Amino acid sequence: MDADAILDRRRLKRRLMFWRLTAALAVMMLIAVGVAQYYDRGESHIARLSINGFISEDPERGEAIEKLMDEDEVRAVIVRINSPGGTTTGSEQIYHALRRVAAKKPVVAVIGTIGTSGGYIVAIAADHIIAMETSLTGSIGVLFQTAEFTGLLGKLGIKPFSLKSSPLKGQPSPLETVSKEVRQALQVLLEDSYDWFAELVQERRKFNQLELQEAADGRVFSGRQAMKLRLIDALGGERAARLWLQDKHGISMKVPVTEVRWGEKSSLLARTLDTVGGKLFKNERLTLDGLLSVWQP
Repeated sequence: MDADAILDRRRLKRRLMFWRLTAALAVMMLIAVGVAQYYDRGESHIARLSINGFISEDPERGEAIEKLMDEDEVRAVIVRINSPGGTTTGSEQIYHALRRVAAKKPVVAVIGTIGTSGGYIVAIAADHIIAMETSLTGSIGVLFQTAEFTGLLGKLGIKPFSLKSSPLKGQPSPLETVSKEVRQALQVLLEDSYDWFAELVQERRKFNQLELQEAADGRVFSGRQAMKLRLIDALGGERAARLWLQDKHGISMKVPVTEVRWGEKSSLLARTLDTVGGKLFKNERLTLDGLLSVWQP
């Protein structure tokens, strides 16, 4: 056999190998798509909603929670909380959405490292609250902080000037001394917000007035302390939540848990195509997370 024939045969083999590999990859993608469509179509599962970090208003998260109500394949919801709180309205949004879900299916909250203040507002939306022995929770209260720079500005020879329609407009301001009237107005605002929070805790935890006063004085409690105060129902983690769902609602420990996603490709089919197809046909990209604002309790 001459050299040209040998080269032709080698080229043919390489082409056949290429097309075989291409066909194999295509079959793998079709299988992945089929599996993804099967799971997206409705495998019975428990939804896990993770609330992490600073809590703020998020319409997409709210929509994702609301969808859990009408998804028949969702047997129950586990809310995993690792948050010191955030805006009251953000926590309130999650609370009301979860209460609507709880009207149709069981909801259990699991507090991880921390679930304080707004994080605890989220927790009490659940039918059952679980925390680790050393978890931090509680901090039932409202805080307002500001700073006054009038002394510093005076030393620098700066005199701020402003015109307003009424004395309380734009107050408090770091450019003005906080007056008695401003303090009183802020205190009324704080007390109203605190009353809303405390009443919510009293309603959900079925506290009498004495129990509420002991638990809702702004302190942070460990999981063990919270258990004694009835701020939580049990000690443990997600396994304890699964056991509660099994014992109280007959949902087997074998039922899979699926993470609730929002603000990204939430469809398993979309994620599968992006993962499989993306790794085959495009380069990986390095991305940097944006800066986060962290609220301190």
